[in-house]
Amino acid sequence: MDFYKDVLEIAIYSCLGVILMVAANFLVDLIIPCSFPEEIKKGNTAIGFVSAGINIGVGILLRAAIYSPTESEHDSDLLVGLGSSILYFIVGIVFFMLGYLAIKLINRKYELNEEIGKGNTAAGIMVSGIFIGIAVLISGVIM
Repeated sequence: MDFYKDVLEIAIYSCLGVILMVAANFLVDLIIPCSFPEEIKKGNTAIGFVSAGINIGVGILLRAAIYSPTESEHDSDLLVGLGSSILYFIVGIVFFMLGYLAIKLINRKYELNEEIGKGNTAAGIMVSGIFIGIAVLISGVIM
């Protein structure tokens, strides 16, 4: 019986993860003024790296939320787990966006939005690293 429950939870968390990854790409796309889908079609590797960093970061946050210790010794309720996953996702995305904006503010020698829009791979990798680093930091707090 536990096997079926585990499979159901895997399916639910997998669907939630995909939905949250899509939502994260949409939200971050709001602060980087170029359309992610259009830029991906053009082969913009910078946007590809940014999107990969978002997805990896969301995965790290969700993993930490799922494995975070509960207040009781009993298995946490599925709804509580899903709720905490969504909460940590929101916190993570807010800090992804704040981190991006902070880097934009600090790096005044170049316009980060413009560099990413032009397909500057280095800029995309840098932003991807920011998102993954923030996710690792937040996951450390969660766990």
